[in-house]
Amino acid sequence: MSPSQLSRRTIGFVNGAHALDHFVLLIYPTAVLAIAADRGLAYGELIGLSTGAFVAFGLFSLPVGWLADRVGRRNLLGVFFIGVGITCLLLASARSTWHFAAGLAVLGLFAAIYHPVGSAMLVSHADRLGRALGVNGVCGNMGAALAAVISAALASFAGWQAAFLVPGAVALTAGVTFLLLVPGDGETVRGARREMAPLVSVPRPAATAIAYGLAIIAGGFTFNMTTIALPKLIDAQLGAQLPLPLVGVLGTLVLVVGALTQLVMGRLIDRLPLSSLFVGLSLLQPLGLGLAAATSGGVMLLGLAAALAAIYGQVVLNDAMIARYVPPRYRSRAFGLRYFVGYTTSGSAVPLIAVAYGASGPRAVLVVAVIFAWGVVAGAVLFAFASARRGPSPQPMAAE
Repeated sequence: MSPSQLSRRTIGFVNGAHALDHFVLLIYPTAVLAIAADRGLAYGELIGLSTGAFVAFGLFSLPVGWLADRVGRRNLLGVFFIGVGITCLLLASARSTWHFAAGLAVLGLFAAIYHPVGSAMLVSHADRLGRALGVNGVCGNMGAALAAVISAALASFAGWQAAFLVPGAVALTAGVTFLLLVPGDGETVRGARREMAPLVSVPRPAATAIAYGLAIIAGGFTFNMTTIALPKLIDAQLGAQLPLPLVGVLGTLVLVVGALTQLVMGRLIDRLPLSSLFVGLSLLQPLGLGLAAATSGGVMLLGLAAALAAIYGQVVLNDAMIARYVPPRYRSRAFGLRYFVGYTTSGSAVPLIAVAYGASGPRAVLVVAVIFAWGVVAGAVLFAFASARRGPSPQPMAAE
């Protein structure tokens, strides 16, 4: 198999893994509506059980980035598929709140493998960075979008257990197929077809890193609070007792709008300065969330769609920054650190949702998300100032 053929095949599996990664993490936030009815427990009590999943999702990103450089990215991605599949099957048999909490934490551990490994594999095999990141981002967030509607449909028509059983079987099948068809990490794409992205140097690297970290932390809270609470926000804010499948459909439509933005963002990354995109995109988050918090019905959905468009576009942009600012040999660890910081901190979003919703309802959840969204704006503005260069253009990055 030629390096180009292996690269195309590898990117296909990486994109599929991204969709699965976000799908499995958002099964529970939708299925919990059916679990609460089945077990006679409160939503606030049950949603808090997923805290461990999102903490583990961030916490284990750091060692995964280090481990990938030693055991191989392909091997770890195989562990991701199979581990996620087995854990979903076990969650379908959960009988107590402790079983849910433990199973979700293990699910977060295996889900943590994808981003440090998959993102580094994608960047090394892509021939055009922005386009590849845009398509990969859409795949991941279509997984998040479909999680709401598919989980709701399975829970409604076949019981909440089916919402875990079906994705678990899909993950196991994908894992075996991946290990059979992708024999190794492979070589990167070479030749005229590859457009070399410049490795950007900055005059104030410490300040630039701090600003980037601020945006990652605040953005992690905004991302998790919005996506995890989305089914409940729609259910509560529309003011009607909607059937669970319809709640899932509306949640999916809102997420699809956000996910499709990543295609546009991928094209812009190949054409415009990253710092300018960073500032412009960050401003849309508090504006969209603020509109959702102040309104209801269709206008609220419009505000959520605008905010999620910015949030998901930001994910692609953040990965592009690592690809452009970090040398290839450090990328797995850089991606690991990026997701460690973002998702470990934002794991606190789950108890924040439970506390805010319990105290003042869905609008309080949105208000807290707005506050963190302004933190993303602050980080983006500081990044633009800290990374501004006064000197010659950056040199092209060496081929990987």
